[in-house]
Amino acid sequence: MPSRFGADRVWSERAARQLRLVAGPDAAPTEQELAALRAGLTRRDEPVAALLKAVGVKELRRGESPEVRAFVAGMGERPSWVDDRLLERGARACRAFGMDAGLVLAYGSLLGGYRTAAALEPLVRTGRLTGSETLRRIKETTLWWRAVTAPGGMAPGGEGFRLTLHVRFMHALVNAQLEADPSWAWAERGVPVNQYDQASTLGVFSTSFLLHLRLLGVRVTRADGHAVMHLWSYVGWLLGVDDAWLPHDERRGRRLLYHFLAYDPPPDRNSVGLAHALIHMYDDLPGRRGRWERERALSVGGWLLGPRAMSDLGLPYRPPWYALSRVAANLVFSQGLGRLPGGRSLLLARAERQARAQFARWGEELP
Repeated sequence: MPSRFGADRVWSERAARQLRLVAGPDAAPTEQELAALRAGLTRRDEPVAALLKAVGVKELRRGESPEVRAFVAGMGERPSWVDDRLLERGARACRAFGMDAGLVLAYGSLLGGYRTAAALEPLVRTGRLTGSETLRRIKETTLWWRAVTAPGGMAPGGEGFRLTLHVRFMHALVNAQLEADPSWAWAERGVPVNQYDQASTLGVFSTSFLLHLRLLGVRVTRADGHAVMHLWSYVGWLLGVDDAWLPHDERRGRRLLYHFLAYDPPPDRNSVGLAHALIHMYDDLPGRRGRWERERALSVGGWLLGPRAMSDLGLPYRPPWYALSRVAANLVFSQGLGRLPGGRSLLLARAERQARAQFARWGEELP
């Protein structure tokens, strides 16, 4: 068992306390579930690892060999539980959340994920989300997220479907690279890109995403929440996450995410470095704009994660001035306008305007 598992149970239980409160009375993992968590740290995505061994790095990157094409075609044969209506509803709900979705993904999901050192070493070793790469990777992730949530994006052959499999292949390439590195600390970390960390990461795009949206005052109905979880469960299936760790609904997702966090290691130097890079990714902007973006990020991060988490990440805590302004705005738009006849369409149109404005701030056009 890699030594990172349950390395500091006092810290991890404290960090996971809020999740346990919303995970239900049966939140604690069973012995069988604990055994699966331990084993997950030593297991990779075997189907794509075998594909990589068969075709090589160059062919997997190109994606044109008969073996790769056959694998992609096989992924079009979806599990029986996949429901196209739920996929479309989940995607539409994600889009309607507008700019709050981006704030939550950056300063709730991503920043919150940095609080534990669990999955960070591969990011640092490959240069992902560090230094000047941070903003570029944020843009790439945003484009993938928009492809996943586009109408028809997750249909076999759709852009979201295609890019999700591309992400899966990239995970396999990174894993193979790090497994061949003699300095990789197997006894401490297990497999570089392992099942445990992939399932936990899926949780921050789905379970904690919805929890944090509600903290910003966004209206998430039970039906929308279920559809969003269904969408991301299918994304997880395409990424090769074990079926047993696909969340499917919010209650299950909260329980699973609690299990991961309750046995994750505390933050390390990578946590602090990556958090600093994320908060300061706009520092090169002219005038006071960079400082405004940084203070906005600290305000949202502090509201969503809390003072203790910000301290763990080596970040200053700021009063939630911007976060509370989002709560106030959402009382009017999400909670008010969104309940009216035709309100969802108006929220979607507003969200697209916000997305165009964000891409314009990046100096790019919305695809």
